Amino acid sequence: MTVTRRTFLQAAGASALAAPFGAPFAQSRPVLKAGDQKGGLRALLESADALKGLAYDIQWTEFPAAAPLAEALNAGAVDSGPIGDAPAIFALAAGTRIRLIGANRSDPYGTAVLVRPDSPLKTAADLKGKRIGTNRGSIGHFVALKALASAGLKAEDADFRLLPPADAKLALTNGSVDAWSTWEPYTAMAETSGHARVLVSGRGLWSGLSYLAATDAALASKRAVLADFLQRVVRAQAWSYQHVPEFSATLARIIGIPPEAARLQFERRRTQWQPIDAELVAIQQQTADFYLKAGLLKQRLDVAGTFDRGFALSA
Repeated sequence: MTVTRRTFLQAAGASALAAPFGAPFAQSRPVLKAGDQKGGLRALLESADALKGLAYDIQWTEFPAAAPLAEALNAGAVDSGPIGDAPAIFALAAGTRIRLIGANRSDPYGTAVLVRPDSPLKTAADLKGKRIGTNRGSIGHFVALKALASAGLKAEDADFRLLPPADAKLALTNGSVDAWSTWEPYTAMAETSGHARVLVSGRGLWSGLSYLAATDAALASKRAVLADFLQRVVRAQAWSYQHVPEFSATLARIIGIPPEAARLQFERRRTQWQPIDAELVAIQQQTADFYLKAGLLKQRLDVAGTFDRGFALSA
């Protein structure tokens, strides 16, 4: 479905922030319309002081999850944004005109199926017949499906309730669902608040791959800007793991979560940017093929053509 910029900005509760420091855009300078999920990229770059000396301006728009970010990319209202491997596949299969220009890999523990602390559920097999809240096509959805498969179950063996994070969290709290399959920082927030525990973690189920995606239009008109932005993100990521307290504090402030949750999700993710090589593409293809088998894709997606390998990494 085609959406206007105003429509999804209202739906996502997004706010556009000019960078640096909200200065008015100079007409002679390019503007990178950068999408973000829960403030992660912006927190990373600001904490590392990585936005100095820009030859362009950045207009930030924040989204609570990959799905509304993908809609924004599809509508051309943002040029680029971070997206997990599974939602990227879902968006590409739906015809979103994007390419994956940078890849990172994290410990997948925090992409997990959560239950209430007092839940009687103990293993993935216990999810049979239970209500699972998650975003359609998200990495949470993917991990829930993989968790079921690991127990010899199929998607239809559980009752999926397709909900955005805030609604799924509420549904778990009030008992409308039995489990919530989500990702960081939501997992760390739920754990540190005592509202949930991990039933099944993503380790052994999910690749941990996420990407920086860019629209075809942005690649055609702002390629140098995107290349510079990606390099700054990669350098800032390396900086962040050398300055854990400083980054965790900035992350907590920008995305509005408790410091202990910010630090937990950051430290255990251990995110590393890596080249887009044949092994990575093969792993992405396996994820796409799993979605096809699960019935979430109507036809096979050849992922090789969804990558743009022309962006080098340098820490």
